[in-house]
Amino acid sequence: MVTSRVPAAVAALLDILRAAPSLADSVHIEDGPTAVNLTDNDRIYVGWQPNSEAAVNLLQDFNAAGARTRDENFIINCYAESRAGDKDMSLRRARVYEILGVVETALRASDAFPEAPTLNGTVLWAHLTTGDLDQSKSEGARAGLNFGVSCFARI
Repeated sequence: MVTSRVPAAVAALLDILRAAPSLADSVHIEDGPTAVNLTDNDRIYVGWQPNSEAAVNLLQDFNAAGARTRDENFIINCYAESRAGDKDMSLRRARVYEILGVVETALRASDAFPEAPTLNGTVLWAHLTTGDLDQSKSEGARAGLNFGVSCFARI
């Protein structure tokens, strides 16, 4: 019996983002935290946010009387970042929101990816629900966006 859909959902989210044509050549997709590597200017971290202890926040409860099934709500914490050596913050901010737009589009159903909103069948639904922008100008302009992919599953 599966006690959580979190591991399968995180793996599916990584697969969906890595398959997104708009991200494939220009954005590095990372599974969890990584060592500092500034060679890629645009990145998405799945299951990691700066200054956060949790990769995923989850809550489970019984679905109905009889305790046969449980509902699981969880948020996969993610972080998108765009950086460059210049000091033009507006370009970095626009780029990080462009990356977020591709993530949101990748989570919507399409003819090519009809199972995207269910993270390839791992959950009943998933969608982008939260976001916080941070910016800095040390060693060039950097815009980062903490975002969450909220999911609902029945186990």
